[in-house]
Amino acid sequence: MPAPGDTFAGAPRRVIGLDLGERRIGVAIGDMAARTATPFTTLGRGKTVAEDAAGISRIAAEQGAGALVVGLPLDMDGGEGLQAIKTREWAEAVAAASGLPLRYRDERLSSVRAERRTGTAGRGRSGGPPSPAKRDAHRARIDREAAALIVQDDLDAMTDEGTERRST
Repeated sequence: MPAPGDTFAGAPRRVIGLDLGERRIGVAIGDMAARTATPFTTLGRGKTVAEDAAGISRIAAEQGAGALVVGLPLDMDGGEGLQAIKTREWAEAVAAASGLPLRYRDERLSSVRAERRTGTAGRGRSGGPPSPAKRDAHRARIDREAAALIVQDDLDAMTDEGTERRST
C-alpha cells in the first residue's frame, strides 16, 4: 500500500485545494487516485503570508499532499482584475515557502455553487436571524466547500484531458 504523498506516474497522490478570502482560507483535500475532493478545514488568515504558508505546509505534510491548487478569482469576462493579481502574488509566495508545486483553477462562482450545496445559515434559536457565531461557522463551511469545488474542477479537468489524449 502506498504511503501518503506517494506519487502516481510522477503526480502527487493528494493535493491541497485553497479558496483564498480576505479573512479566511477554505482548504480541501483532493485524492488523485479516487478523483474526489473533500472539504477539510477553514483557516483564519495569518498576519503574514509566512503564517499562512506555515499552516498550509503543516496540513500538506499531515495529509501527504504534494501540490497546491488555488482558486483564481477571474472577472466574469475571464480577465484578471486586482483580486486575481493579489491571489497570484499570495499563492506564489505560499508555494515558494512550502516548496509545493502550484496550479490555478478558475473559481468564478465557486462560492455561489458552494452555498447552493450547503444551503443557508438557517435561523437563530428563537427563529430570528442567525447569531454572529452561526453566521461565521456557515461562512467557514462555504469557504471549505468552495475549495472542494475548486479541487474537484481541477481533478475533472485532468480526467478530461487524459481521456482526450487517449482518444487521439
